[in-house]
Amino acid sequence: MLALRPSLPTAAKLLPEPPGGGDSVQAGPSPPTPSMPVLPLAEPYSFRLSTEPLRAWGPDLATLWHEDGVLRVVGGREVRIEETPGGVRVEPLAGDVEPIVRHLLGAPFDLAAFAAFAAEEPVLAPVVDRLRGLRPLLLPDPFEALVTSITAQQVSLFAATAVRNRLIERYGERAGHAFAFPAPERLAAVEPEELVALGFSRRKAEYVVGLARLSPTLDGLVALPDEEVKARLRAIRGLGEWTADWFLARHLGRPQAWPAGDLGVRKAVSAFYGGGRELSTEEVRGMGARFAPFQNLTVHYLLVAGRLP
Repeated sequence: MLALRPSLPTAAKLLPEPPGGGDSVQAGPSPPTPSMPVLPLAEPYSFRLSTEPLRAWGPDLATLWHEDGVLRVVGGREVRIEETPGGVRVEPLAGDVEPIVRHLLGAPFDLAAFAAFAAEEPVLAPVVDRLRGLRPLLLPDPFEALVTSITAQQVSLFAATAVRNRLIERYGERAGHAFAFPAPERLAAVEPEELVALGFSRRKAEYVVGLARLSPTLDGLVALPDEEVKARLRAIRGLGEWTADWFLARHLGRPQAWPAGDLGVRKAVSAFYGGGRELSTEEVRGMGARFAPFQNLTVHYLLVAGRLP
C-alpha cells in the first residue's frame, strides 16, 4: 500500500448511459453554480486530500468521484458534493442529507486537537503538517461498511473495488451516475451462487448473504463501547478482528481504533517507525498507546503519506 498506484479510468468511462438515454455519462450534469448550499466544515480542511481514497483504487460506484466532486445517493437522490472555501457545496442539502454528508466527510474528527498532539511527536509532526486538512472519509451505513471490509479480506484493494462495484451495479439502485449501495433486504434474498458469479469467493458470498439476513442487529452498535462492538461483530460468521477494527475506524470513526493486524497499516507504521525493518503485528499493536487518543487519525495519515509521492 505504500507505493502510489497508477490511476484507473474514471467511472464515467466504465458505465453505460444513465437511464433515459440522451446525455452521456461523460457529459454529466451541468456544473454546479455558486448558489449551491454550503455545508461548513471546521478548518483545517482539504477536500482534495480527504477524497484521495476515491481515486486511489478506481471508481467506487456508491461514493463516486466525478468531475472534481463526490456523488452519493441519499434517500434515492443523487447528491453532489464539491469543494468550496470553508467547507463543501452540497446539492441538494435538505432533510436527511446534511448528517449523512457530514459523517461521510469525517466531520466528527477533531483535526485541530490532532495537530496539536502531533506537534509533540517528532516523526508524526511533519506528516501531519504535510497533509494538513486531511479528514478521513467515513462510510455512513454499517452494512455497507462491513460488506466493503468482507470484499477486501486478503485481496488487493483494486480487486476488492472491482468486485464490490459489480455487486453495486447488479443489486444497487442507480440515481444519475452513482448507485445506492444494495439494501440488506435485497441481498438477503439472493443465493451465494449469484455473488460467486460476480467474482466473490464462495466463502465471502456466504458471509455477505448471511450478514444481510442479520443486518437489523447492526443498528445498535453505534451506542456501544469499542470492545463490545468488536465482540458483537466477531460473533458473526466471516467477521474477525481485522473487520471489526476497520468498522470502528471507517464507519463509527472511533478515535482510538487501531487496525494493527492490517498489512497496509503494519507497512505504513514500519516505514515511519521501524528504523529500516518491518515491524510485527504485535509490535504495531503495542505502539497504539503511543498515539492515544488519536490512533485512528494517525493510521489514516500514515497510510496516505505512504501512498502519495
